[in-house]
Amino acid sequence: MLRRTYLALTAATFLATPALAGGHSMDIVDTAANAGTFETLLAAATAAGLVDTLKSEGPFTVFAPTDEAFAALPEGTVDTLLMPENKDQLTAVLTYHVVPGKVMSSDLSNNMMATTVQGSDVTIMTEGGVTVDGANVVQADIEASNGVIHVIDGVILPE
Repeated sequence: MLRRTYLALTAATFLATPALAGGHSMDIVDTAANAGTFETLLAAATAAGLVDTLKSEGPFTVFAPTDEAFAALPEGTVDTLLMPENKDQLTAVLTYHVVPGKVMSSDLSNNMMATTVQGSDVTIMTEGGVTVDGANVVQADIEASNGVIHVIDGVILPE
């Protein structure tokens, strides 16, 4: 009887536990939302129609500017980018922050070039701290079910 109860409890626990991709249950969007410091980035992704893509299977590497990074842009920049008529420009800026695949900090090397979803390359430097096109990586390797987030202290812009 005790053995049967133990097996039933073990099976119930196993079946009640959600399946985790790579040990992480939240995708990039949910992970960013849960952090509470990416509201501007998430609003921009929504305005650009990129949320569903960032919730898809991926994997993606996102260099995610904080709300403070967006606030440091010249006054009016974010409001202008969020206007419906500037959706293409906003999409280009946001996809410049995304690299296909899951790139962990241990995969980086100095003067490394990575092609973004936008199509241009970003330059990654590792001497004296990690930077992406001059923005400092302030927190690396935040894993999600469909990729990884590296928090940066600036908004990087394609040429």
